[in-house]
Amino acid sequence: MSKILEVNNLNVAFDTASGEIPAVHDVSFDVNEGEIYGIVGESGSGKSVSMKTIMRLNPSNGRLNSGTVRYKGTDIISLSDAEFLTYRGREFGMIFQDSLTSLNPVYTVGEKLIELIIHIRGIKRKEARVIALEYLNEVGINDAERCFNSYPHELSGGMRQRVMIAMVLVCEPKLIVADEPTTSLDVTIQAQILKLLKKISLEKRVSVILITHDFGAVAQLCGRISVMCGGYIVETGTAEDIFLSPGHPYTKALIASIPSSGREFEALSENDSSTSSDASLCPFLGRCKYANEKCRKSIPEMRDTGSGHSIRCWILYSN
Repeated sequence: MSKILEVNNLNVAFDTASGEIPAVHDVSFDVNEGEIYGIVGESGSGKSVSMKTIMRLNPSNGRLNSGTVRYKGTDIISLSDAEFLTYRGREFGMIFQDSLTSLNPVYTVGEKLIELIIHIRGIKRKEARVIALEYLNEVGINDAERCFNSYPHELSGGMRQRVMIAMVLVCEPKLIVADEPTTSLDVTIQAQILKLLKKISLEKRVSVILITHDFGAVAQLCGRISVMCGGYIVETGTAEDIFLSPGHPYTKALIASIPSSGREFEALSENDSSTSSDASLCPFLGRCKYANEKCRKSIPEMRDTGSGHSIRCWILYSN
């Protein structure tokens, strides 16, 4: 399979009144055409910051210190803002987790969809209206006409999220970043949104990067997964690698913290990995029962254990 996105050694920091705060360290991964790729981790682990860096959506105090991002072989980091705008939306789009704040409250769904379609396709308003209704139907909204004429606050969370997906799809991107797309939705609606994303990927041959803290979601959708902790990717592998033979203690702790029948629940320590004062050490160090002297001196590089399963842990190096 050909690679649509290649991210290498991404390092991102934020300027604050207290000085520079590193947020993402040495992040590398690639996504194939038509693949659903999962990035999983706790809140504050760097998942969204990594993707917003690629999309150039971080706040003004966010800074990319180093790294390369290639989309279909093109280095998009070196593009000017004007050049980049020809990619964002048209080539890759992003579904945000809070649909209520992502949609403009003073415009109806239809008004914003028509505005977007005219901007992207350069067609007349009457044609744009027909296309907008087609896409609302495509994402599973039964009463598309009512939704088209509704304001965001008049719709349920699930319907708003479908509208967000429709707004991305009308641009016909080849890559979609879904940032916690099922947050605050009930279990039934979550399943419907995940099923919709899978359908879109299969039918339209669209690549999807699913950002989530929900291992159940990545288990359903993703072929490959990266696990992030404190700004680092600590493990990457297939869904089978991650769930059946996790190697990093953080991955094991995440999986063990998922409630399951017939197994005692193991709570994950609530120390925030993202606030580690020393970025040169493993962010899971303070919570890891396997930590040794090497762990207290530096953090290792990612190491491939075979068949694309890579882990960033000194325990692996000692085996």
